[in-house]
Amino acid sequence: MKQPISIFALALLLAACGGTSSDQAKTEEKQEAAAATGNTYAIDTVTTTVDWRATHKGGFAPRFGIISVNDGNLSVENGAVTAGSFTIDLTGLKVDTTSVTEPGKKAADLEAHLKSPDFFDAAKHPTAAFVITKVAPYDSTQQKSLLPGATNLISGNLTLKDSTLNITFPAQVTITDGEVTAHAKFTIDRSAWGISYKTEGSPENWMISKDVEIGFNLKAAKK
Repeated sequence: MKQPISIFALALLLAACGGTSSDQAKTEEKQEAAAATGNTYAIDTVTTTVDWRATHKGGFAPRFGIISVNDGNLSVENGAVTAGSFTIDLTGLKVDTTSVTEPGKKAADLEAHLKSPDFFDAAKHPTAAFVITKVAPYDSTQQKSLLPGATNLISGNLTLKDSTLNITFPAQVTITDGEVTAHAKFTIDRSAWGISYKTEGSPENWMISKDVEIGFNLKAAKK
């Protein structure tokens, strides 16, 4: 059965609070985690990934890649997700080599920079975390979805480095007796978590966009 659910979909933040004019995740202060009720589904860390896409000023030179998930669980009761959480392995962040085409530029160099203190500081903060706080039905009149077929609005606390904020985004969730799949795509403002490299000052001086597109592709199996 298809259920509007919450959960994935990585990765980072924003300022818009809903409405059809924005694809940014609604961002608020940290909230209480949802209570886990029902059956437990373990996230498949082999097939579950977080996709990311960022650009330079004006949308030029897009960079994209994936981040793996270390572990996580979902709770399902009466055909609906009630709670869940997962951790993201920032030390394993990957840059797709096809996104770095300029002479002299290397995907490996960008990976190292993204893991440095300028961005995620993976040596000090090796993981990010997402904890579901609420799952509600999706209403297309209230929130724009970058993915077709959204079924739910998922809210959760996203922790990056030493900052935790609550984000809300549309997701497409499918639940069967033995499996949950969830897909989401949304935009966040990385500077809300203090990741402000090359975003200081007025927008015309930004070299790298503050907005980051995050996508979640999740699969979980019943324990």
